[in-house]
Amino acid sequence: MNYYETSLRKNRRWLAIAPVAVALLIAGCGGGGTTSKSPTTSAGAMLRLARLEPGRALVDGQGRTLYLFEADKGDTSTCSGACAGIWPPATTSGKPSVASGLAAGKIGTTKRTDGGRQLTYNGHPLYRYAADPKPGDANGQGLNQFGGKWYVLNASGAKIDDD
Repeated sequence: MNYYETSLRKNRRWLAIAPVAVALLIAGCGGGGTTSKSPTTSAGAMLRLARLEPGRALVDGQGRTLYLFEADKGDTSTCSGACAGIWPPATTSGKPSVASGLAAGKIGTTKRTDGGRQLTYNGHPLYRYAADPKPGDANGQGLNQFGGKWYVLNASGAKIDDD
């Protein structure tokens, strides 16, 4: 095993970021520029809590971790283009709901510039992270990308800051 292979195995954060670098490279070359309905769209999205590495955090109905972006202003998303390719907005075409432990009054939607309806919780637009390949992954926690930091949310809708 050479030096780089050893370093990659020891550096978990790099492994989480590597898919992002590849996606940015593809986006910069014009690949993957589809405008069809995103796989992050669901009819009547359900939000719930799950035990993740940073703590008990907000996930979607499939167990995929949801994040807030500190650069967003109120319930308006500032993540589009390449940002939305890496941090796909969690969208819905129906009425969203929450499981027990979450406040129904905190869930909502906001209109995106592309016309879609993005989920919000406690006024924060919600996103998934492309480098979270399976439910329960939280590889985006605390990353600083696209002009701000990304955090998972707790039941009250505040960021879980493990820095």
